[in-house]
Amino acid sequence: MIVIDDAQVPAHGRHWCHLASDTSFDELHAFVAPFDVPARGFDGDHYDVPVERRDDIIAAGAAPVTSRELVARLNASGLRRRRPRSAKGSPEGGTPPRRVS
Repeated sequence: MIVIDDAQVPAHGRHWCHLASDTSFDELHAFVAPFDVPARGFDGDHYDVPVERRDDIIAAGAAPVTSRELVARLNASGLRRRRPRSAKGSPEGGTPPRRVS
C-alpha cells in the first residue's frame, strides 16, 4: 500500500511530506512516476514530495497516515533504511574532537 504522511518538514523554501510503500520499492517508484517527482526526491526508503502535491497524491490512491504510522509500516515491512548517524561535530562519524583547555 502507498502511504503519505502528514509531515510538513521545512526545507529549501518549501514544506515537504513523505511518500512510501509498505509493499515494495517497485510499487513506490511506479506510483510516483506520473507525478514527475525527480529521482533526487527518493531518500532511501521514501520520496520527499512538496506538501502542495499531497492532495493530488491522495486522490490517486495514497492512504494518508501520520508520520509515526508511515515509519511503523516501513519497519514492519522490512523496507526501512536508516541512515548512519554521525557524531555531532564529526563529518566522518567518529568520536567528536575533544576540547583541550
